[in-house]
Amino acid sequence: MTVLPDDGLSLAAEFPEATRKQWQSLVAGVLRKSGANDVSDTAAEDALSTELEDGLTARPLYTAEDGAADPGYPGFPPFVRGSRAEGTAVSGWDVRQRHTDPDPKASNEALLADLENGATSVWLAVGEAGVPVAALPQALDGVYLDLASVVLDPGADFESAARELFRLYDEVGVAPQTALAQLGADPLGLAARTGRADDVARQSAAAAALAARCDHNYPGVRALVADALPYHEAGGSAAEELGCSLATGVAYLRDLTEAGLSVDAACAQLEFRYAATADQFLTIAKLRAARRLWARVAEVCGASPAAAAQRQHAVTSPVMMSRRDPWVNMLRTTVACLGAGVGGADAVTVLPFDSALGLPDGFARRIARNTSSILLEESHLARVIDPAGGSWYVERLTDELARAAWSWFQEIERAGGQARGLRSGLVADRLAATWERRAGDLAHRREPVTGVSEFPHLAEQPVQRGPAPAAPSGGLPVVRRDEAYEALRSRSDAHLAATGTRPRVFLATLGPAAAHTARATFAANLFQAGGIEPVPAEDGRTLAESYASSGASAACLCSSDTVYAEQAEAAAAELKAAGATRIYLAGRPGESRGAYERAGVDEFLFAGADAVAALSAALDDMGVA
Repeated sequence: MTVLPDDGLSLAAEFPEATRKQWQSLVAGVLRKSGANDVSDTAAEDALSTELEDGLTARPLYTAEDGAADPGYPGFPPFVRGSRAEGTAVSGWDVRQRHTDPDPKASNEALLADLENGATSVWLAVGEAGVPVAALPQALDGVYLDLASVVLDPGADFESAARELFRLYDEVGVAPQTALAQLGADPLGLAARTGRADDVARQSAAAAALAARCDHNYPGVRALVADALPYHEAGGSAAEELGCSLATGVAYLRDLTEAGLSVDAACAQLEFRYAATADQFLTIAKLRAARRLWARVAEVCGASPAAAAQRQHAVTSPVMMSRRDPWVNMLRTTVACLGAGVGGADAVTVLPFDSALGLPDGFARRIARNTSSILLEESHLARVIDPAGGSWYVERLTDELARAAWSWFQEIERAGGQARGLRSGLVADRLAATWERRAGDLAHRREPVTGVSEFPHLAEQPVQRGPAPAAPSGGLPVVRRDEAYEALRSRSDAHLAATGTRPRVFLATLGPAAAHTARATFAANLFQAGGIEPVPAEDGRTLAESYASSGASAACLCSSDTVYAEQAEAAAAELKAAGATRIYLAGRPGESRGAYERAGVDEFLFAGADAVAALSAALDDMGVA
């Protein structure tokens, strides 16, 4: 084995130093070969960049020139690299599983199974959207309350739920100094979900009194959570989620200090909850930026450096969970969990893959908790402190996201704070505008959803689950990435139930397989996203004969541009004569549009078009209600 001398020489010393300009020139050369003749060296890099939300851009190349401000050290302000010096390397992150079953016996069985098989804390819905407050002792029967943290999601019932939990501590003999819990008081988050902001002042005062009691008697219990999920679930971007959570945290700091708590004690009573999405880099940057932002707020408010570390709970995004082909959700939540762990979250909740369908079953809960277990115990993800630290891309994205979030936070504060922003519609309008832009990307399939807008499976048997309790509503909307396509698929399902068949489209493939396969695959994928069953042409039969036996009312021509030029007009005319009520052509028509339309082509389908609008119109033409 050859051992290199420790003389400080670079392994790349014999090679000439590469420059960014050289890289740009090489990229521009490749782009010119693809037909982009007017691309300059500088524009070449811009051409490969990806626009993100919040005015951010992901560039194709990052170098030391793109570095951001010094992120500091793990466990020290500004806490970009983690709230604790040891990170999660000692024991991993807190594997926190969510339970929403209103039956206390069923919830008890499920949470005990979780705690016995990898979970380290439980997140329990209490009150109207979960276990009745009076049944809290039954739901927690057998839980070691001084070992496993109990996180309540009580909605408006946080006072009664806290009293019941404190009573339970006394009943089972848990010393106040050893109790571990998060009581879940979040008046502003509740107002965001319900639209009822009139009671925020009273609830905030009650939450502050509860926090004072915890500070005096229960050092391991936190009273308040600044939950950013309502803003994420309303369609907000990462920066908007951070800005709203920051404004909420500031509002709670004011309430707590006015109630007599010191700034350090007030900070200790807060936990922040964020969504982790399948965009792992954005998730990593969001959690790192959140700690930096909160550290700045705490510093300005006079908190000590140790008290400025933000306590974070990351939850895999409900917005990204699909109802069709829900098994794909396992992939989404795995990537989201990875992003949350690498981003430094203290606690991570992986939602079961069937959570969008109702109450999860035992298998789904097992897969959810095992996601964290595998990443921790087999992938050893937590054994490196801040593994993304030092990445020029991650550091730059963290910095840019923090600045965008701070700008939104300042806008909320100028408007009078989070409560007033909710009442005035400032927050709702901003989130709605963001979701409208994103919904456009989803409709045009610029943001694909696997199993929904891409690679749907019409023959899939639906996954059935019992109904979950209704979540609080009446305030900010709750959106999902699959909602537009789900509406189309539901129309198809109703047609299937009424007639015994799905709406169909005939795929008129022209020319050899090499010519038509790509566009036939594209068309089949597109139509199935709307619940329309594609029926391929039969070998050895004319288009008219195949169409007549397909049971379809519409047809779609599929082939290459060269074959279209030779056969499309005749094929369209033949299909019209055979009774096709609407004819599509897969591809951009170019200069031949007029000729194709005169021959009978009604619509052209191509990548980048509004798929939702096209599919909705197709169902209308087929008489699908």
